Amino acid sequence: MAADRRSKADTLALRQRLISSSCRLFFPEDPVKIVRAQGQYMYDEQGAEYIDCINNVAHVGHCHPLVVRAAHEQNQVLNTNSRYLHDNIVDYAQRLSETLPEPLCVFYFLNSGSEANDLALRLARHYTGHQDVVVLDHAYHGHLSSLIDISPYKFRSLDGQKEWVHVAPLPDTYRGPYREDHPNPAVAYANEVQRVVSSAQEKGRKIAAFFAESLPSVGGQIIPPAGYFSQVAEHIHKAGGVFVADEIQVGFGRVGKHFWAFQLQGKDFVPDIVTMGKSIGNGHPVACVATTQPVARAYEATGVEYFNTFGGSPVSCAVGLAVLNVLEKEQLQAHATSVGSFLMELLRQQKIKHPIVGDVRGVGLFIGVDLIKDEATRTPATEEAAYLVSRLKENYVLLSTDGPGRNILKFKPPMCFSLDNARQVVAKLDAILTDMEEKVRSCETLRLQL
Repeated sequence: MAADRRSKADTLALRQRLISSSCRLFFPEDPVKIVRAQGQYMYDEQGAEYIDCINNVAHVGHCHPLVVRAAHEQNQVLNTNSRYLHDNIVDYAQRLSETLPEPLCVFYFLNSGSEANDLALRLARHYTGHQDVVVLDHAYHGHLSSLIDISPYKFRSLDGQKEWVHVAPLPDTYRGPYREDHPNPAVAYANEVQRVVSSAQEKGRKIAAFFAESLPSVGGQIIPPAGYFSQVAEHIHKAGGVFVADEIQVGFGRVGKHFWAFQLQGKDFVPDIVTMGKSIGNGHPVACVATTQPVARAYEATGVEYFNTFGGSPVSCAVGLAVLNVLEKEQLQAHATSVGSFLMELLRQQKIKHPIVGDVRGVGLFIGVDLIKDEATRTPATEEAAYLVSRLKENYVLLSTDGPGRNILKFKPPMCFSLDNARQVVAKLDAILTDMEEKVRSCETLRLQL
């Protein structure tokens, strides 16, 4: 049977037989069979159109014609490894360097964010001569064994915390220990990192790196207080470590105000290593590590070659260049600012209207809506969030949840997401929340009558 004629039920049955259940689907009770996509829209086998609010991999839009054409044209000429001299890899590195602070001037190309973070860990250890890593609670940095070890989101369900991994509190000013009413949450949370470092040093441990997503995503769409990274970097550098900024989810103009999310922390903050993935290739497997000359030279001094079979291929670099061209040509960074601000305002109106909306936070097209059961305790509304996402899917809006309580609605749409899309999505969100509240009131009335 041709795949395009196979029923949704038959495809699901085949998947259940052939694919591990560890490889999970969105909406497992009633999966969506997606057969094509364009821009910010995805289409199922019946032709129904869904607004995609979560696919930050298709950064400039699904199947963008300029990106597709760049891959196709280069594939017709040459696709080989990076051991041959070729213009694409140096052109791409040069273009990336123009977006970054000057010290970040050495590039490695890879295939995935996990590979990028694994290499960043290796570079940090060679440069510092140390082993240990400080990470934020609930962090996720990739699926390789080395990265599961530094991802509390994963290791707490597997082998537990290694002795060389040290966990600092997530700088969450909504439900963390230092909240919106604290006079200086940046310093307070940075001091927690210093406390973790000091505790490790008292045990004879030596810090190689501090890893953090520039905006923690899996942790719940967190916006660290301004100045936090600079303070943390100071503590980490004093301990002999380096600062790794994981931009895999949030880089390439998504935050609107800046090209890189770490730049939200101030112009004087410069990480020692930056990792990139997902959006960098608009769906093509591309990733990158950018670092300083001293860090790169320390690894070069080992005499060990870094070779990645597919990383930095002419096709991958052609795709990467095309993504940068589209971002610039279509002014998508400025678009993220305008549409993101509009969406935030619409969502804040929902916060006023619906008590379940505890917090709306974000920047550009990276936004989280924190759903709560009670304003005083801020207890995560986990079940309600799952129900809401399921209802939105029935209304042709693709959204998902994140955070330790799985109660944060996460908005990370393709960058072409429009003002009209924002209006449509929030109108549907409003209608479903209103319906949920009416059902609760009906149940309460019935209970009183009984």
